[in-house]
Amino acid sequence: MKTNYLFLLIATLTLVFSCEKNADEYELVNVATPKYMTKDALRSSVEITVPTPIIKSGKIYAYNELVLINDVDNGIHIIDNSNPKNPVKIAFIKIISNKDMEVKGNYLYVDSLMDLLVFDISNKDNIHEIARLEDVFPGYINLPLLDNLIVDYGTNSYNNPNEIIVGWDIKEEYRRTEDIKNSGWNGGIMMDMALASFESAGQGGSLARFKIVNEYLYAVDSHNINIFNIGDLKAPVELEDVHAGFDIETIFNRGDKLFLGSMRGMYIYDISSPAIPKFVSEFQHGTACDPVVVDDKYAYITLRAGNFCGALESSLQIVDISDLYNLELVKSYSMDNPYGLGIKGNLLFICDGSSGLKVYDKTQIESLKLLNTFKNINAFDVIPLENQLLLIGDDTLFQYKYFNNSITLLSEFQLN
Repeated sequence: MKTNYLFLLIATLTLVFSCEKNADEYELVNVATPKYMTKDALRSSVEITVPTPIIKSGKIYAYNELVLINDVDNGIHIIDNSNPKNPVKIAFIKIISNKDMEVKGNYLYVDSLMDLLVFDISNKDNIHEIARLEDVFPGYINLPLLDNLIVDYGTNSYNNPNEIIVGWDIKEEYRRTEDIKNSGWNGGIMMDMALASFESAGQGGSLARFKIVNEYLYAVDSHNINIFNIGDLKAPVELEDVHAGFDIETIFNRGDKLFLGSMRGMYIYDISSPAIPKFVSEFQHGTACDPVVVDDKYAYITLRAGNFCGALESSLQIVDISDLYNLELVKSYSMDNPYGLGIKGNLLFICDGSSGLKVYDKTQIESLKLLNTFKNINAFDVIPLENQLLLIGDDTLFQYKYFNNSITLLSEFQLN
């Protein structure tokens, strides 16, 4: 009996010491393994289906009585919003590796990794693909957005000309700490990654990478402005792209200017010659994730800190753009974890992540007045319409009614 107790004690101590050793040598990390697909398979996978539950809500877009919501890397949910108190899902467009969209004249323009697709949405019962421009987005990167992420290509070749990466399987695994520090481990790399017309056009949020201005579609990737002439809405024509900067994430238009939000700052481009955007100026800030919206005099920039975004502190920065060649920071306000933002009249809406939606009166730029905070939602992006606000977050579409400086919840629509 004593021998058994002694054996049990030794085994227990060995296990404890072993666990302590493993705790020092191994870490639990997210490992991303790529999903491969041939280009032919990707291009033949588009499908119009009945409404389906959303997997992960992304960007939001409003067009007439429709609301379009990106299901990250999976496609677009079409919602009839003719009654904002009771929105109704009407269709799902399955589009692998889709993140962005724009609409003009009942034609929907979307990305599918490296391709631009066009859909006719004039008849909600007969939505169909009518055009595809292949390999027009060589700079688009399809990487998962997670902290402490190892991208492990394994034994597959990332440069296999017959296959492309269209998504990722994410699993938690224990990996040797020493191997994690070595970026070349098993072919993997470390990442910290959580992007006036006569015909009616829609409205996207501040996180959009697509923007239609008159007869041109501008689509930014990490370095370039990709330009398309859409004078014939059914048949866009690819033009020469323009190198615009580094780590570009978003695009916003006001008048004949484009405002590009990047991790390094804000770039301003003149599009008075729409096919050839010309650099005007830039406002630099510390490395951070950076959407931007603009009114007549000011640019409003939310900077998100931590993880892949880089900065130490999150903030709202307000920049005087009355002289585009001499941009000046007017005021900086501390934020918790901001994503998208929007403006309407004197109202400023900020999606402050898990801290919810914050509504400010921006009449006095140097002393913003907080009017309301809608908590208990993970706010991602907003679209301020004429009399109501659309918000996407937590796989839910929120709609708010505002009048003057008051704002109230109109409806809450679960997408899953």
